[in-house]
Amino acid sequence: MTTEATGASTGATPGATAESAAVAARAEAFVADLQEWLRIPSISADPGHHDDVARSAAWLAERLRAEGWPQVEVWDDTDALPAVFASWPAADADAPTVLVYGHHDVQPADLADGWSFAPFEPEVVGEELRGRGASDDKGHLAMVRLGVAAHLAATGADGPAVHLKLLAEGEEESGSAYLDALLAAHRDALACDAIVVTDTGMVGRDAPTVCTGMRGMVDTEIVFRGASVDLHSGQFGGAVPNPVTELARLVAALHDDDRRVQVPGFYDDVRPPTDAERAAWAALPFDEPAWLAGSAAGAQATAGEAGWSTYERLWARPTAEVNGLHGGYGGPGHKTIVPHSATAKLTFRLVADQDPARVLEGVRAFVAAHTPPGISAEVIAGGPGVPPLICDVDSTLVTTIREAMGVALGAEVLPAREGGSGPEALLATELAAPLAFLGVMLPSDRIHAPDERAVLPLLLAGAEATAHLWRMLGDRGV
Repeated sequence: MTTEATGASTGATPGATAESAAVAARAEAFVADLQEWLRIPSISADPGHHDDVARSAAWLAERLRAEGWPQVEVWDDTDALPAVFASWPAADADAPTVLVYGHHDVQPADLADGWSFAPFEPEVVGEELRGRGASDDKGHLAMVRLGVAAHLAATGADGPAVHLKLLAEGEEESGSAYLDALLAAHRDALACDAIVVTDTGMVGRDAPTVCTGMRGMVDTEIVFRGASVDLHSGQFGGAVPNPVTELARLVAALHDDDRRVQVPGFYDDVRPPTDAERAAWAALPFDEPAWLAGSAAGAQATAGEAGWSTYERLWARPTAEVNGLHGGYGGPGHKTIVPHSATAKLTFRLVADQDPARVLEGVRAFVAAHTPPGISAEVIAGGPGVPPLICDVDSTLVTTIREAMGVALGAEVLPAREGGSGPEALLATELAAPLAFLGVMLPSDRIHAPDERAVLPLLLAGAEATAHLWRMLGDRGV
């Protein structure tokens, strides 16, 4: 893969392109504009902020119109929180249609959570723009908008080289519960030849990568019940089963000594990464002590399924995690009881070819096998689950994104994956189009955590990469 600049050179510096010059000319306005958007606390998980989600959608729609997008609509005709759709046709009717997906809602944020600054009063400190949504995902949607402007400026055209569509969802951070309904209601408008997702990142600033897959997820809650009320531990302890103890036994049985998940059939459908992918991942730099101290927030050691590297565990191996284990008394002092119930919250991250429904079936079988006499068990699924999505790393779409990012970043861009989950599989399935990722988030951007930030030079490079991408896809298709 070449990283040689392919845009029209400005002559300003070696390797400079018309796209990079256009981005640089708009950088100051870009930052000010993004700061204004970040001041809107569009927290979809909090009903008290749903009006702010609507305000964020209206703000984005107004900006897109001002930037020249011919068709801009706020979609609020389903149970989904307001989404924004925009479309800009190419001059060439035969050009491919590319849909860009992102989201304008953000995670909850409050000073009391441990922020060192007000989360919705964004500020620039050195190279960083700090504030909730600076990276995830308002910063990346703004990056795409800047990339469109730079593409038009660099080419001198009135429209993009591809038919561009944009969908900014309004509730991704609260689970995209109604995205399927939104897609069904607007299937014709969203029809496309390819999907590019902005809600993603790279392994590191000095190790540029493109995401080529995300894990799926199954979310469950397991409830063990014994007596109808808490019992006196002196009068009943040792004579009746304790739901907390028995649920702890189940949790302890979830993994074997090699940390393999013991849910029946859990690995039956797992597609391992290719040798080429494992070689590419092995070539990526990984400083374990620095990763533990930084991105892993002071975790004291790596751990996981035996026989796999940390990247492989995060990207290509399925997992079972205990998110919470609750039961009995947790207040000051002590309370001598046999608790009447206990609850465990578990999530399972899924990889290529795993089916959420089959995994959930296995979880129910595992719980049944580990429920002792005298205990009733309930398995509550947090929805149908999210399928994993794996890109074709050799496709024109992925290779072109790697090339466009390489031009902008001045380095070879290697394939990687991400361990998180999102609605990408739903998008690809419902719209029947190949999907790929383009994003420049860093593990140190503290998304979903206090003190979120974005590295501004990377956002600007990402904008340049999108500008190159539209021109390249217009030339070669998807």
